Amino acid sequence: MKKIVIDNAFCLNLRKKLKINQSKFWQPLGVTQSGGSRYESGRTIPAPTRKLIYLVHVVGLDLNVAAQKQLAKV
Repeated sequence: MKKIVIDNAFCLNLRKKLKINQSKFWQPLGVTQSGGSRYESGRTIPAPTRKLIYLVHVVGLDLNVAAQKQLAKV
């Protein structure tokens, strides 16, 4: 299995490949457009945010659906 390294360049390239703007890429992760811009420009992306990028943009997990399912269990 190929290891995916989620770094600044990966995020920028993935966003461009998906043909979406910064707001649409970063908003589902709870990151502002300006915060996402800083990450794409070289600021260190925190590990929890890297995991969310993988789940949302690589795996395709909808966090809203996942949260609703989790709340339904309570």
